[in-house]
Amino acid sequence: MSRRVALTMTVVVAAFGLTACGGGGDRWCEHDATDKRVSDSHCEKNEPGYEWESDGGGKTKKKKKSRH
Repeated sequence: MSRRVALTMTVVVAAFGLTACGGGGDRWCEHDATDKRVSDSHCEKNEPGYEWESDGGGKTKKKKKSRH
């Protein structure tokens, strides 16, 4: 039974490590109304009016509709 617990803990620790490093540090918390960076604690607590933002590897372009 202790092997199962050890394996479960290993999987949990690995999962948290992957999610923590997944953004590569290119993520921050912003206040929605002002788009200003704020303390990450607001987003970590899931407070209304705050959301995680990221660079996303560049700006997204809107697709133009082609006319046929």
